Amino acid sequence: MKKADIFEFYRRLAELNPDPETELEFGNHYQLLVAVALSAQATDVGVNKATRRLFQEVTTPQQMVDLGEAGLKEHIKTIGLFNAKAKNVIALSEILVRDHGGEVPADRDALVELPGVGRKTANVVMNCAFGAETFAVDTHIFRVGNRTGLAPGKTVLAVEKAMEKHTPAPFRVGAHHWLILHGRYICKARTPECWRCPVEDLCRYKPKTLAPKSKKAAA
Repeated sequence: MKKADIFEFYRRLAELNPDPETELEFGNHYQLLVAVALSAQATDVGVNKATRRLFQEVTTPQQMVDLGEAGLKEHIKTIGLFNAKAKNVIALSEILVRDHGGEVPADRDALVELPGVGRKTANVVMNCAFGAETFAVDTHIFRVGNRTGLAPGKTVLAVEKAMEKHTPAPFRVGAHHWLILHGRYICKARTPECWRCPVEDLCRYKPKTLAPKSKKAAA
């Protein structure tokens, strides 16, 4: 995709949603870290349902340690891989208390050292908590980046690097939010809804998906 088209792509998404945010619910940086860690291979909707009561009781790493692994499992047992996630959340909470004064570090290298925190999770936390220009590539962004030609790459890291290289300055903080939401609600995996896409003319995906009525008319 050409430089001017990339700018226009983001400009249109930004115009429709000037202040994009994660759909995960949280009250502070620590709760954000926990929510993102729990969201791996799970939906934001499912994580939010599980954490609403949890986050009423737990707002700090020490409170999570006090709750314990068994107590945490009771809250998150509806989430996939909850056993492993509970173990990691307790372990990362202990490290935050021991090594970081109970605070979430504003450093990606420090974040990825925490149990259960990979590069994508660290990028989300850096972006949402600290306003860093990071690009958290999930399955939605990987698909949108490749399908549209905005940020093509054979691996998640390649797509992230393409976004980092080509995303214009005005859009760097909000970029991954716009693309996640675009992939989640319009540029869907099985059937992209091209007929209502605001960037359809800039996208390299062919053939474009027709609106449901147009399909019937064509038939």
